[in-house]
Amino acid sequence: MAKSPSAPPPQVAPRAPRKSGRPTSAKPARPRAKLAETIEPASAPVAETTPPESASPPHSPESDPTPFSFADVGAEQRQMIETLSLNLARAAMTAQTAIAEAALSQADRPAALSPDPFNVGPAMNSVMTSLASRPDRLFAAQADLFNRYMDLWATTTRRAAGDDAPSAPSKDKRFKDPAWSENPMFDMMRQSYLVTADWMNGLVSSVEDVDPLTKRRAEFFTKLLTDAFSPSNFLASNPAALKALAETNGESLVRGMQNFAADMERGAGKLKISQADYGQFVVGENVATAPGQVVWRDELFELIQYDAATDKQRAIPLLIFPPWINKFYIMDLQPANSLIRWLSAQGFTVFVCSWVNPDRDKAEFGFDDYLDKGIYRAVEKVLEQTGGKHLNTVGYCIGGTLMGAALAHMAAKKDDRVTATTFFAAQHDFAEAGDLLLFTDEHWLAQVEEQMDAAGGVLPGAAMAETFNALRANDLIWSFFVSNYLMGKSPAAFDLLFWNADQTRMPKRLHMDYLRSMYGQNRLSQGTFEIGGLTVDLSKVTIPLYFQASREDHIAPMNSVYRSARAFSNADVTLTLAGSGHIAGVINPPSANKYQHWINPALPATLAEWQAGAQEHPGSWWNHWADWLHDKSSEWVAARDPKSGPLSPIEPAPGSYVKVKS
Repeated sequence: MAKSPSAPPPQVAPRAPRKSGRPTSAKPARPRAKLAETIEPASAPVAETTPPESASPPHSPESDPTPFSFADVGAEQRQMIETLSLNLARAAMTAQTAIAEAALSQADRPAALSPDPFNVGPAMNSVMTSLASRPDRLFAAQADLFNRYMDLWATTTRRAAGDDAPSAPSKDKRFKDPAWSENPMFDMMRQSYLVTADWMNGLVSSVEDVDPLTKRRAEFFTKLLTDAFSPSNFLASNPAALKALAETNGESLVRGMQNFAADMERGAGKLKISQADYGQFVVGENVATAPGQVVWRDELFELIQYDAATDKQRAIPLLIFPPWINKFYIMDLQPANSLIRWLSAQGFTVFVCSWVNPDRDKAEFGFDDYLDKGIYRAVEKVLEQTGGKHLNTVGYCIGGTLMGAALAHMAAKKDDRVTATTFFAAQHDFAEAGDLLLFTDEHWLAQVEEQMDAAGGVLPGAAMAETFNALRANDLIWSFFVSNYLMGKSPAAFDLLFWNADQTRMPKRLHMDYLRSMYGQNRLSQGTFEIGGLTVDLSKVTIPLYFQASREDHIAPMNSVYRSARAFSNADVTLTLAGSGHIAGVINPPSANKYQHWINPALPATLAEWQAGAQEHPGSWWNHWADWLHDKSSEWVAARDPKSGPLSPIEPAPGSYVKVKS
């Protein structure tokens, strides 16, 4: 019989105070054997922990109903089990405390505006009613599910008997751990889930006699539901998380619950999942570091002029209007992937409009304000600073939507100061604007309006972030849920995800007009949108335009961007399709040698026709665009110094507005 350890059970060190917004982790434990080793046959020292055979007669199962006793475990193994128990208890207490604190912090807040803010109930009811009216189709679907399960059980049985080889590794990132295919139990769990999820999503998609938008809403939320119930999202059914739990004697779960508590604290009682180690980045210190000067500031934007990187620059400057939903430094994360630095190195004089992060005093700012006090004023100040009469512009995402409307407004006024414009992932025709259309019915818009009223007339930055995350739940929600909480890992220091979480607020009037006029009524492409006192018509724009779309863009889908390019029916339009998505498709420096792009000088009726005639090229599309832009930027002139222009420098780039947190 092994002796009990003479030392008391290990004491748990006091938890270090958490820094707001940054997950903390437990201090590293002293080196010791891992619990996982106790389940290996060789790790049970039977000869040392049991008396010699002569000391005790053998026992039969009938005479000894408990052949294993805790006392039979060695001191080291007992200590590991005790440590595991303490860590599990500590993890449970950490989670319970965080939930209790969250409940208390939310106690004095009003209840949720609606139990069904996205109006999913009526959509699902329409789909279920349609299915019920076709019992033959429902019966066929049930038979199909039964057959799939029979095939799965047959495969599992053969594999258990040793007749079948293990399943091939999954290409689904959720099931990349080898145990999902090598372990029969987890393999069956994975495949059972995939069968059920595929069947549910397919059943909803098979409905034909339902309004298309209603059907899409049901499809979207069915996928959200099936994604949420993946076995990879639960500790007991995730082999990688269970392995980490065993190897660390429960410390991985302690760290995970500390991460959970820190995220609850950061969200002021609501779970705000960390996607990056936010403490590793500081705007202006290790992101947004391109040298330049703020040469103008007013209530709506700061105008930044960047330092020249060449002895000569093109005469016509370039003014970039980023989206006001995000901050501009996505174009200046690091020197290696900075679009701003790259443009300067190509010999362009680069200006950026850094929008203010609006607060309650901007609640009534609308499209007219962003046109007059934003686009027109920035154009005026760039020309004043450079002494020229013309400039080129870039509009990124919603900044491109505004820029397109501004070009139509300028065309109506015979204003020719903008000679060429580029659009990054920008939409003007919203007929096929993707899943974001699902969030723009009047029921949901009423909820958004109430939310903005409660916040003083602005949409909180976190609200838009939650919407964007829902569009890619597996990548932007569940992967971090598993890594941070189930595995106990600290979020990586990833500049792009740091930027993604640095959201901005939006004025109520502007945002509601954008959602209703663009997504809801598609007025800009139909020639019925009013801005700056005029009803604007995109077909009146005749200057050269360059459109960039991304193949996997889920915010500005490539077909929507293509329709937008064709909406400028009398302009000289060049369109390039890039690989990847809304961000990586745009921010793809040539030096990275990543992805690919497609070029077709024609602009036929459909995207499919355009793709059929397009030529694929490896790597970034930036060089193709730069050639186009050089051709539209006049002759070379001496490089411009931001400190020497008529507008006096106010402070170094990136300025102050970009540093304001929501």
